[in-house]
Amino acid sequence: MPTIAVLPPAVADQIAAGEVVERPASVVKELVENALDAGATAVEITVEEGGRALVRVSDDGRGMGRDDAVLALARHATSKIRTAEDLVGVTSFGFRGEALPAICSVSQLDVVTASADGAGTRVEAAGGALVHVSEAARRRGTTVSVARLFYNTPARQKFLRSARSEWRAIADVLVLVALARPDVRLTATHDGRTVVVYPAAPTLRARLGAVHGAGYADGLLDVDDVDGAVRVAGLVERPGDVGTTARRTYLSVNGRAVRDLGLVRAAESAYRSTLAAGLRPSLFLTVTVPADQVDVNVHPAKAEVRFRDRWTVERAVERAVRRALGTFDSGTALGSGWRVVPRGAPGAVPVPAGGTWPAVGADVAALRVHAHPGGRPDTGLFAPDGALPAPFDARTLDPTPAGAAPLPWDEVERAPPGAVPGSPTGATSNGEAAEGPAAGDEIVVPPLTQLRRTFLMFEHPDGLVLIDQHSAHERVLYERFLGALERGDAPMQRLLFPLTLHLSPAHAEAFEAHREEFARLGYDAEPFGGASLLVHAVPTPHARFDAERCLRETLDALTGDRHAAAHARHERLAATVACKAAVKAGDPLSDGEMRALYVALARTTLPAHDVHGRATIVHLGWDEVERRFGRR
Repeated sequence: MPTIAVLPPAVADQIAAGEVVERPASVVKELVENALDAGATAVEITVEEGGRALVRVSDDGRGMGRDDAVLALARHATSKIRTAEDLVGVTSFGFRGEALPAICSVSQLDVVTASADGAGTRVEAAGGALVHVSEAARRRGTTVSVARLFYNTPARQKFLRSARSEWRAIADVLVLVALARPDVRLTATHDGRTVVVYPAAPTLRARLGAVHGAGYADGLLDVDDVDGAVRVAGLVERPGDVGTTARRTYLSVNGRAVRDLGLVRAAESAYRSTLAAGLRPSLFLTVTVPADQVDVNVHPAKAEVRFRDRWTVERAVERAVRRALGTFDSGTALGSGWRVVPRGAPGAVPVPAGGTWPAVGADVAALRVHAHPGGRPDTGLFAPDGALPAPFDARTLDPTPAGAAPLPWDEVERAPPGAVPGSPTGATSNGEAAEGPAAGDEIVVPPLTQLRRTFLMFEHPDGLVLIDQHSAHERVLYERFLGALERGDAPMQRLLFPLTLHLSPAHAEAFEAHREEFARLGYDAEPFGGASLLVHAVPTPHARFDAERCLRETLDALTGDRHAAAHARHERLAATVACKAAVKAGDPLSDGEMRALYVALARTTLPAHDVHGRATIVHLGWDEVERRFGRR
């Protein structure tokens, strides 16, 4: 007697249902997606006992005729595809023809549908078998009722959780659907109580406001970028807000909500050097790619997709999020961004709304060394050393590739971030498009005031803006040092007499582990017996840079540090050196130095955050100021 047997159709159907129907939330997902494929603009969901007793989904989409309504309960019956070639580029939510028959095999199913207002069809089935077909009156659309889920599979039924837990899972599904299709109205009732009402919304932000609250949605940053054939849009959390609320992630590819750790990691990598360790941001991103570049038929529940060129898509996601984070608005601020004025445009020195100050352009003369009446050069932070007066070099603050041929003053003032002298407009050292103001645009610098020798303050049309001078200079130097580590062209100064440093064994070990990177940053040093170093040359990021102190403090920070990859080690070293070399709180800055720092910060990729994840820019809105004075 053979030991292998073909399973009866009823058993096979129930096994197949296990892949599609895990719990009541799976039923809701499949039925709502069917409604959306039918062109519904409003979907109503009714749930009883967490979906155990009843799940009913009603829509106003295209209904079915009598023959189609009966055939829809057959396995692999679908209106979405006809041949295997149709799977390439399929854009509908469903296409396998498995949802309704799988649900029917483990429940009591009732379908009422009509292709036009008036006469329709009612189909009743249970346990995978057709029970009755009759006429019914209904407006255009379809209503599918699923009762007594898993009534004929007690083993599956006993694994269902409480009604409250099952309802929470259903609510999570409705949130995903709501974010995927903001244009569709969704309402849901649970045990006779209306719980969810999501009106049709024009934008993802508006729909997110209906789901999680307007305050939460308004605090997110817009993302909208096109890279080749890939478009990335949506909303992401400001680095300063990460960790203050529950983390939420949502991804959709061509309108389909999916799980994709690769895309999440790509988006999170854009936050590098803006977040403290262990923090992960909230993301709400929609990715649009050509339909033939993505395979949606790789998961039983279609919750995952496969890209033909994953690296291109992940790169586009990272760049889009990084561009969003590179705006003034990404800081702990409500401002409208850096004021950029095209060269020669009317009002190049604008007055803000309700103007109280005339903006001052970052002119060349203001960036040169200030002279005292007696002719002695000012020894400001960025002024040359000694009695050798020289023009101020904006590159000491700007992350332009070090060692490149000097630009004319007009170009230095207006070049895009990281621009390579002589390169085409907008080109950068790493081949990416410039993130900051376009070449030929002038950054308008408002009058700046230094507070407590720590903060720069200026008036903005939306309020008061504070800039932490240490964090700002740290960000500028970090991007400059990171470029130097990649190119190995950091400027250095040869010492007339080599400097001998006596280090602890741990510090000497840290130096040896990062010796090549220190050389790229401008430190020319070699072992000098035991734990001593002989330093022949040091970097020159600015005139008052204390090379010995910076090296010692950097080695102290790196002691015992371990890194899994060279790229992470480069970033860590660049961040550490930038922190130690930057302007400190308590350092006085001249007017020209403050303006130079403002311009250099504006030209960085991520101006609103330092390398430790702290805010560089904080905005105090006029509403808050007026409220404090009792004017509101």
